[in-house]
Amino acid sequence: MSEVDDYIHKQPSPQREVCRQLRGLIHETLPGISEGMKWGVPAFGNGMFYIVALKDHVNVGFSIDTLTREELLLFDGGGKTTRHIRVASLEELDRAKARIVRLLDLVWERQVEQQP
Repeated sequence: MSEVDDYIHKQPSPQREVCRQLRGLIHETLPGISEGMKWGVPAFGNGMFYIVALKDHVNVGFSIDTLTREELLLFDGGGKTTRHIRVASLEELDRAKARIVRLLDLVWERQVEQQP
């Protein structure tokens, strides 16, 4: 069992199921993306994305350093280096899935554009 599997397995329900689904969605949207633990939570693309289980929801986080001001409005939170989408249940995830996929693609494309 990997550290990511262990992290997800230790979460209470429904956070565990939401984390599993988000992990799958990230891998489905960005095939071949790396994953591991960073900052104590599952991180993908060397920290470009992360998932963190909290008391009553899960955040899927995004690195925002390559985004425009207008693009930042598409996210929740007010962080200076990361923003997130909050997901409290599998039903919420179903409703937010298309939004999350668009944001994964957006952040990935911006990061790739910035590569030399």
